[in-house]
Amino acid sequence: MTVRDPLTGLTGFTDIKTPLAEIEQPPFEIPRTVPKLRYFLQAALALEFLTIPPYLTAMYTIKPGANQEAWYALRAVVLEEMLHMTLVANMLNAVGGKPVVADPRFVTDYPAKLPYAKEQVPIALRGFGREAIRTGLWIERPEKMEDLPRTGKEPDPRGWTSIGQFYATIREGMRRLAEKQPDLFDGDLTRQVGPEDFYNSGGRAFPVTDLASALKAIELISEQGEGVPGSIYNPDERLFGQANELAHYFRFMEVHEERRYGPLDTPASGPTGPALPIDWTAAYRIDPQAKVADYPPDSEVRLAAEHFNQVYARLLWLLDRSFNGEPKQLQAAIPVMLELRDLAAQLYANPHPDPARAAKGVHASATFEITQAELLAAKKQLDTGAGATALLASLA
Repeated sequence: MTVRDPLTGLTGFTDIKTPLAEIEQPPFEIPRTVPKLRYFLQAALALEFLTIPPYLTAMYTIKPGANQEAWYALRAVVLEEMLHMTLVANMLNAVGGKPVVADPRFVTDYPAKLPYAKEQVPIALRGFGREAIRTGLWIERPEKMEDLPRTGKEPDPRGWTSIGQFYATIREGMRRLAEKQPDLFDGDLTRQVGPEDFYNSGGRAFPVTDLASALKAIELISEQGEGVPGSIYNPDERLFGQANELAHYFRFMEVHEERRYGPLDTPASGPTGPALPIDWTAAYRIDPQAKVADYPPDSEVRLAAEHFNQVYARLLWLLDRSFNGEPKQLQAAIPVMLELRDLAAQLYANPHPDPARAAKGVHASATFEITQAELLAAKKQLDTGAGATALLASLA
């Protein structure tokens, strides 16, 4: 039966027992200065990245050859989250900021609390399954817009209630600042990432050079996740003349309901089209709270998990450099993500080294943990030509 209110009962996550990490959130206010606007945009960059490891985990834990429709849905969402990061970085560069990615403070530990929400919803590294898809529904859920923060000298004490509200506040802050400062968007144009630097099947990267292009970027980010208001589709057709594509929330809903949307379906109707069979058992079971420290020192699994995180650190540096004046480096990030996929697959194929967990069918898993030491080692590797240069050459 189609669930008309997909949020009903979605607070019942029972697989997380540890305290939830929290990413830094700006005060509940409209940014009234350029430095504060940059701070909000840096927070938006971290928000977009927060979703990528959980979505990759759900995608990579699908067993080979199984659930291909779900695999491609997750892949499309991940690529568009990368696009969102790119557009946020373009906005930040446009107003003279400096995007920060390769920093332990940029990434969060998992499980983490869903940001910009009052609910204690855990965002964890779950293997493909109903809980992972429900997590995606929580992250991407369309939100009835709450009031923006009240203006005043002190932050509004009410606090954030939705991601959509957060982006609407950034939009309002940009508009007000642009009215007062005609040179607001005078950032270095060479730091902008364009369509020639980022390939994606949905949407398009574009430079942000003025208020109009910044508002277009926010519109694309918001509506690719939640859908055009009153619709199940994202704005790609209207903005870029591309084919109609489901927004992220509704991609997850198809998998959740094991049914496709029909041509006349709406957000209220739910999917009423053809069945979309999902084999929920065709995925590796993993511990959503796994840490490298869970694996015995010097064991093959421990070494593999540490190697995964070292490559993950290299990805962070490539993104950092892409957003800070070397946009061509973004092309090298895709092969690194493929390397992460292969390393993750090797981990998931191993039973958990704890015999008790292995007896329950739990497998080893990637943990997406980052330390300053790993970032320094990854930077040294890239600086000596072992990273971006070699990867870019392989794409030529």
